[in-house]
Amino acid sequence: MPDKESGSFISIIGNLDRRVEWNTCIRPGDREYYAALSMMASKASYENEAYLQTTVTHHWQMEFLGFYDCWNDYLGKATTQAFMLRDRDTIVVAFRGTEPFNADDWCSDIDLSWYELPDVGKMHGGFMKALGLQKNLGWPNRPLRTQGPLAYYTIREKLRSLLGNNDKMKYVLTGHSLGGALAILFPAILDMHGEMWLMERLEGVYTFGQPRVGDHKFGEFMDRVLKEREINYFRFVYGNDIVPRLPYDNSAFMFKHFGRCCHFNTKYEGKIIEEEPNKNYLSPLHVIPMMMDAWHELVRSFTIHREIGPGYKEGLLLRTFRVIGLLIPGIPAHSPRDYVNSTRLGASQLFRHQQ
Repeated sequence: MPDKESGSFISIIGNLDRRVEWNTCIRPGDREYYAALSMMASKASYENEAYLQTTVTHHWQMEFLGFYDCWNDYLGKATTQAFMLRDRDTIVVAFRGTEPFNADDWCSDIDLSWYELPDVGKMHGGFMKALGLQKNLGWPNRPLRTQGPLAYYTIREKLRSLLGNNDKMKYVLTGHSLGGALAILFPAILDMHGEMWLMERLEGVYTFGQPRVGDHKFGEFMDRVLKEREINYFRFVYGNDIVPRLPYDNSAFMFKHFGRCCHFNTKYEGKIIEEEPNKNYLSPLHVIPMMMDAWHELVRSFTIHREIGPGYKEGLLLRTFRVIGLLIPGIPAHSPRDYVNSTRLGASQLFRHQQ
């Protein structure tokens, strides 16, 4: 059996895209720099601590600040992982997303119970619990009773310590899939606790394939908070990725997205829109276009390295995954590879048009 704590061990998500080298064409100061860095950190967050330390320090030439395996008070075990790195005067906090064969992650994803806060709105209960909601206690300003470190409180204290030593330092929150949901919920709890100093130092939130996290009232609350604090929030969605279209935005589930959607098509061309096309995935009008996109992605997996470069060559595992996409187009579109490609090939044009 492979040693899952070894620095050479790579997760299933990592095997879908084994690239670790930084794209040298994207440099500090470029408009897409933090989007690209955030996506690489989000992809790396699926790996173990030894792998992360090697990747950050040796491949990216950045400072590795710590790995956190945090407690879920409702499941009674550590389920939430995150790590931090430092790039010059910016700290990046990356939350791990859902691992395909991790039952605890799926418990968080499918727990569609509401957690409501007065004057804030309703939020996805499973994500709240993964972030550090305390059983029967809610969100006290300090953890009152716990058997292990809770993600929100642990990362908040680490940020306080690091930012307190450098007045110029900022930080970025990021994550893919479930990790993206935790990244955007983190500032909501900061604001509820009155952590204005930490909110002022938050440079931006970059999420990739993020599911919906709350209702319409919560979306209005977050739009107001992000605007007042001048916090950039970029929600990246690639193609027909099914996860950003869940849980459903309808009268039964009542989940809503907020902020800008940075949507990329199968050619990695991006544009900023209010809501991703086919917002609930099940529209009959989109069945044929989705199937055509799935075929295009499968064919592209054999040609993209010749068209763009060897760094974009796809392996057998991902190609097999693309075949599954012919039946369910939104599944392979959720893989981190297409989000990495989007930030490398299309983000520059997208941010240029934004300005």
